[in-house]
Amino acid sequence: MVEQLKPRYSVAWTNKISEIPQQAWDALALPLKTPFLEWEWLHNMETSGSTTGRSGWLPNHLTIWRDRTLIAAAPLYIKGHSYGEFVFDHQWADLADRLGVQYYPKLLGMSPFTPAEGYRFLIAPDEDEDEITELMVSAIDHFCSKNRISGCNFLYVDPEWRPVMERHGFSTWLHHSFIWSNRGYQTFDDYLNAFNANQRRNIKRERKAVTNAGLEFRVLTGEEIPKSLFSVMYNFYSDTCDKFGWWGSKYLTKKFFEQLYLNYRDRVVFFAAYPEGDQKHPIGMSFCLTKGDRLYGRYWGCLQEIDCLHFDACYYAPIEWGIQNGIQLFDPGAGGRHKKRRGFPATPNYSLHRFYNSRLSQILRTHIDQINDLEQQEMDAINQELPFKQQSIDFGI
Repeated sequence: MVEQLKPRYSVAWTNKISEIPQQAWDALALPLKTPFLEWEWLHNMETSGSTTGRSGWLPNHLTIWRDRTLIAAAPLYIKGHSYGEFVFDHQWADLADRLGVQYYPKLLGMSPFTPAEGYRFLIAPDEDEDEITELMVSAIDHFCSKNRISGCNFLYVDPEWRPVMERHGFSTWLHHSFIWSNRGYQTFDDYLNAFNANQRRNIKRERKAVTNAGLEFRVLTGEEIPKSLFSVMYNFYSDTCDKFGWWGSKYLTKKFFEQLYLNYRDRVVFFAAYPEGDQKHPIGMSFCLTKGDRLYGRYWGCLQEIDCLHFDACYYAPIEWGIQNGIQLFDPGAGGRHKKRRGFPATPNYSLHRFYNSRLSQILRTHIDQINDLEQQEMDAINQELPFKQQSIDFGI
């Protein structure tokens, strides 16, 4: 009888995704719904100087190999702060400080600066997910212990991955985003008809204001996008970040945007507002990415403040294009002050956490259910105020 030998696994950490073959990484990442874990996107973050140790986002990716075959990977970052994450854990940092625990550095799993659901370990489909996950979690625990890292955190996780990590001892923290879902809409008018009469009038008025300002929208995708427009988008992005000062989180470099033209424009959608008679110099523009039946709003900017241009560029034009192109889910990005009035209900997203200090871990586990209950109550209150026709409300939450 021949004894079946256990496969030979090896664990490797790297600060450069370029050390991992693109084809091997994307064999694991391309089947996912999210575009933000693909090799080109993360590689561009690094080579453009956007994710660096100096910026507080030191790449520290975990890979698992069988012989010379990549079978699993986790994009990870060593963080010296909590900026650019959009999950506000400062209360945990303050608590750690009161306990005499050094909260930073911490280990973080997310697509940098991208508050969009979908993070998970990348594991080959023919592998035993629980077995490989256990191996990866063990490697993370060992790394954090060896390097005195306070905790490991995964943000905006794939909801199907959450129970897997809960089985491996991670605690779930509930948050919310504002997400539009296509509820069988065939036209933009179908979307409008879901609202009560007052809000239908408001949306029509807002779109009319942009037209009355002498602007017309062009939607540019993939090969249609001229190279120069990526630099223009950086200028819009930079200006918008500057308006928010320290909170603007301006991490992406001009090189990041320019490199998108070379290697990632097939995923890019620009919603550009041009003055009448000028198709070369947009007044304002939003930047989205698309994959499958999903659309993700990332950044926007404008040269001058024009009434309701933000709403049209960031919400209405993408929704109209999305309906025409089979989009079923549109995540417009962080923030929510304007979104609920425009058909984006509060929708749950989750982060996963493990603290290595026993006292901090105990407090997290003791109180996280109460924290999550309060978050759920807030979501319920938000969704009670949505301006839909009463009979049409079905959030699927």
